[in-house]
Amino acid sequence: MTTLAVAVLGPDRPGVIAALTEVLLAEQGNLADASMTILRGQFAMTLVVETPVGPEQARHDLGPVAERLGLVISVSEVLPHEPAPQGMPYVVRVHGVDRPGIVHRVAGVLAAAGGNITDLATRLSGTAYVLIATVELPGDPVPVARGLAELADELGVDASLSPVDAEVL
Repeated sequence: MTTLAVAVLGPDRPGVIAALTEVLLAEQGNLADASMTILRGQFAMTLVVETPVGPEQARHDLGPVAERLGLVISVSEVLPHEPAPQGMPYVVRVHGVDRPGIVHRVAGVLAAAGGNITDLATRLSGTAYVLIATVELPGDPVPVARGLAELADELGVDASLSPVDAEVL
């Protein structure tokens, strides 16, 4: 089996996921991981699929779906790698009036502490901005919480860091 990463972008419409997974799983593949969202009417999804076909064949097989639905599809092989160091899971929440640089500044605070962002979502509704990130922190979360509080004061937003509830995982 080959492990493939498949990234898909295009206009949202009903049936996109069904059409993509029908092709990817037709050769007895298995969907290992998936993340999908709609961003201002644009469908965005990343999949990790275990399949007996290689990336070239998968691209070929997905071609008709991409053309029919107006999608841009990228396929690449996932090569074996050393797992990233894991820390304790936390959730970062930021909300307030939108301004440039919020994601960059939050990511900088986390990176400075050796934190790894494992999931990130943002939404803009009018002038209200919301960021929610799941992160792994390798050490003491207090410096990160302080850094986020300083950032919140500078940007005029609310920011919080809280441990992930083990029952949710």
